[in-house]
Amino acid sequence: MASATPAEFDLWLGDPHRRPLVMGILNVTPDSFSDGGKFSDAGAAIAHGQSMIESGAAVLDVGGESTRPGSEPVQADEQIRRVVPVIRALAGRSLISIDTGNARVAEAALDAGANIINDIYGGLLDPKLLPLAAQARVPVILMHMQGRPATMQVDPRYSDVMAEVTAFLKGRVDAAVNSGIDRHRVLVDPGIGFGKTSEHNLTLLGRLKELKSLGQPLLVGTSRKGFIARITGESIESGRPFGSAATVAWCIANGADMVRVHDVGAMSQVVRVVEAIQRSGAPDFRGL
Repeated sequence: MASATPAEFDLWLGDPHRRPLVMGILNVTPDSFSDGGKFSDAGAAIAHGQSMIESGAAVLDVGGESTRPGSEPVQADEQIRRVVPVIRALAGRSLISIDTGNARVAEAALDAGANIINDIYGGLLDPKLLPLAAQARVPVILMHMQGRPATMQVDPRYSDVMAEVTAFLKGRVDAAVNSGIDRHRVLVDPGIGFGKTSEHNLTLLGRLKELKSLGQPLLVGTSRKGFIARITGESIESGRPFGSAATVAWCIANGADMVRVHDVGAMSQVVRVVEAIQRSGAPDFRGL
């Protein structure tokens, strides 16, 4: 589905037997945790986006504000300045999500050609965001985060991290539906690395199938995150490819419908192999 239309994506969202997709991360920022500054120039970002499309990304997630631990908010005008030229250039080549919790940024991105809103704040930062998604009839991705990026990694605590994340996401799905968004257009994301310790992250991944009880398409983003380095010792400079690949394979095998990754080409291969194993009861490798 690398070149799918919004209508085809809508059919995918409503299909209980949907095949897993890859979302490519396109940070148009100077300070993102992994690739900050590499694609802050619009030309470099557009070229990288095209490369990810050619490598198998079904969705490009374009963001103009770093949300790494300790990051500070970026004004809406600056986010718009960063992302709109990139979205305009790539619109029509791929499905594009705008990574923002700000309704004004989201509206500008949709006007430029974005098709999806990806909100790490779960619709709580800006009360205008969910009504905007409803009016525009676009899918919305709602994530769990404890706290805010500037402080989220300062001693996060849970009694039962899976139960609390699941309850939060259920509430946000209900809020989205009550705002007028069609239920099948609401995706959920457990927010790996957002207000969670390494142990919290591992617990969520280990119990990932429990999130399927929500009945919503499931997005998971583990790519290059710090908990991987605490296990493998891989540096951020290395890109943490093997630890990231292990988590992507696990997520697909345990019910993720979409994975958000930096290394689209390699992780698309991981997804395809895991999916082939899952379908091995009646294999048809001619289309692989």
